[in-house]
Amino acid sequence: MEHSRIAVAGASGLIGGALARSLAADGHEVVRLVRRTPRAADEVRWDPEGGRADAAGLAGCDAVVNLAGAGVGNRRWTDAYKQRIRDSRVSGTAALARAVASLDEKDRPRVFVNGSAIGYYGETGDRTVDESAPAGEGFLPELCVEWEAATAPAQEAGVRTVFTRTGLVVSRKGGAWGRLFPLFQAGLGGRMGDGRQYWSFVALHDEVAAIRHLIDTDGLSGPFNLTAPNPLTNREITAAMGRVLHRPTLFAVPSPVLRTVLGEMAGDVLGSARVLPTRLLESGFRFAFPDIGGAIRAAL
Repeated sequence: MEHSRIAVAGASGLIGGALARSLAADGHEVVRLVRRTPRAADEVRWDPEGGRADAAGLAGCDAVVNLAGAGVGNRRWTDAYKQRIRDSRVSGTAALARAVASLDEKDRPRVFVNGSAIGYYGETGDRTVDESAPAGEGFLPELCVEWEAATAPAQEAGVRTVFTRTGLVVSRKGGAWGRLFPLFQAGLGGRMGDGRQYWSFVALHDEVAAIRHLIDTDGLSGPFNLTAPNPLTNREITAAMGRVLHRPTLFAVPSPVLRTVLGEMAGDVLGSARVLPTRLLESGFRFAFPDIGGAIRAAL
């Protein structure tokens, strides 16, 4: 992709920040969406919970990437926090989609990349699923369905729209893995529950590379699973963390303890999601870190 102007919502987050740095390093102009009054020419105002975005600031962007949203794993899922998770994603996505659709055709982006999650599939047990699978049941699947549906105005305006159903991102800097690394490095890591649940992981490097591939490759639209091609059980990942970090993994957190500490969110930790990136591989994307050992080492 030659020099482009790309708007990123969620540029202060783990994935959005890494994407913005990657794009800027290659000479692209990154426009950041901010909730306050813009202080620079590369900032555009928006209010995701209020459902408002400055359409004029998006005019002339080649792509709009929305990775914003309150952290799913940041705290217990009270009713109020679940509402905040929903509003930050669904209302924010709808605001950007409406803003994009309101632009003159010549000023519209050619692609709208919207975040989503493998939570779409819910509990899959040992069964593998790819993009052809239906949504599961529960809070996260219902959220993902609404989140993706909120892009409708952009799609109806003829903008190529992509959903990035992201797995567990392997990084020391944030997300679930950001909390795991210190535990394992201290020798306190171990399996969660019985350890048989599948974790569909992706290295942060591959997550960013996949988003850029989806931006750059004309003709790609709809859902794409951003997960490494080899999902593993929590027990297997625990063993890999121990090997790479040279630390014991003797501890185990029993399921009842996780449910007490995490509440409803424990279902996400103890649940199994064996997700394959079928469409991403078919589109020609190649993972730099397809295996867990490489993904962990890349994060270090």
